[in-house]
Amino acid sequence: MGLKKVDSFIREIFSFFLFICFFITSSNVFSQNKNASDTAQFLTLKQCIDYALQHQPFLNQSLISVSIAKTTNAINLSGWYPQVNVSANLTHYTQLPTSFFSDTSNPGGPPLKQRTGIANTAIPQLSVTQALFSPSLLYAAQSAKILVTQAQQITDSTKIFVVSSVSKAFYNLLLTLEQINVLKEDTVRLSQNVQDAYHQYVGGIVDETDYEQATITLNNSKAQLRQAKENVVPDYAQLKQLMGYQPEKQFNVSFDTLEMMNDIAFDTTQQLQYEKRIEFKQLQTTKALQRTLIDYYRHTFLPTVSAFYTYNYEFESNSYSNLYANAYPNSLIGLSMNFPVFTGFARTKSVQRAKLQERLLDWSEVDLKSQIYSEYTSALANYKGNLYNLQVLQDNVAMAKRVYFVVTLQYKQGIVAYLNVITAESNLITSETSYINALYQVLSNKIDLQKAMGIITY
Repeated sequence: MGLKKVDSFIREIFSFFLFICFFITSSNVFSQNKNASDTAQFLTLKQCIDYALQHQPFLNQSLISVSIAKTTNAINLSGWYPQVNVSANLTHYTQLPTSFFSDTSNPGGPPLKQRTGIANTAIPQLSVTQALFSPSLLYAAQSAKILVTQAQQITDSTKIFVVSSVSKAFYNLLLTLEQINVLKEDTVRLSQNVQDAYHQYVGGIVDETDYEQATITLNNSKAQLRQAKENVVPDYAQLKQLMGYQPEKQFNVSFDTLEMMNDIAFDTTQQLQYEKRIEFKQLQTTKALQRTLIDYYRHTFLPTVSAFYTYNYEFESNSYSNLYANAYPNSLIGLSMNFPVFTGFARTKSVQRAKLQERLLDWSEVDLKSQIYSEYTSALANYKGNLYNLQVLQDNVAMAKRVYFVVTLQYKQGIVAYLNVITAESNLITSETSYINALYQVLSNKIDLQKAMGIITY
């Protein structure tokens, strides 16, 4: 019973030691970035997201699309305003028209012909048309708000993509930086092992193979460290691209390890609500627009009614010099109505087609719900599985550190062979690397789960 308490106490000590090491490692990453570029600014995850929400090209394009949708609505609704036009005609008869009229002196005789009219005519005209009712204008008024909502939802979808992508790219960069620190610690341990093996060899305790094996392992670790350092550059480039950050400028990432550990937690008892997904909202908007289109086709049998007013300021003269000497104005006002009596069944067929398109959207909703549920269950399973894996790997790191410490001490005392040290060191670096991978995998899984449930905030 006493040994179990001692072992439990040792495990708690190593768990606490693991936490301290992880905290120090994160601080080292921060310091490393600071030394790399003292003039570069430090950005947290929230700051990266805020920057992306202002500078990301796709997002800014979607914001412009909202303005385009509003402007398009204004153009479509302009038909409700009076349409004012000014025109002018200047006419010169090279040969006056001929008119025929009956001869009063000879009623039964042939009609008389005579040139009539004025050689020169100038008519400035002002015309005003006011639409009183039009099915197409009614459809434009009913669909205007829906079209703006549709454009805004595209912007919301882009924002969700930006937040999730930037977050995952940020975590991926941190993963690479943490791997660098782990490999640095590994090379330090292996360098010490090389020295120990060399001294053991010089002292005649072991043969030369132990020293050579230690050197091989150290070289492999250095190669992995070099590759990890090279991977930082493309990871930064990807994050910059998603943020809309200028490639030639530099920045460093800043993060709080304790806050990151707290961010892992997620309430998995929350129920999936399809209406929270932006894709579901977009589909409902499309269906509302389709219903408005059906109503438009149903109302196309109604007449188009408009009022008009025309004012002509006519000038007439047989000579150009006196053309504008006298004016003969005239004006008129009236109503115009266009009633579609028969259009070759185009209206009924258009209604039928629009209803069929609405049925397609209904089936799209069924398929979308299935896709959302599949994404949700997959994201939830990944999150739960990797969270459990993270907890197990945390214990593995503590035990691997303890085993490595004991085996290294035993090797120095000549109790075990160097192969035991290689195995213990391999288990330790594997445990540390797996733990870091699991940590950032859980954070990415949480982003996927929030996205699947439609609860990403921006």
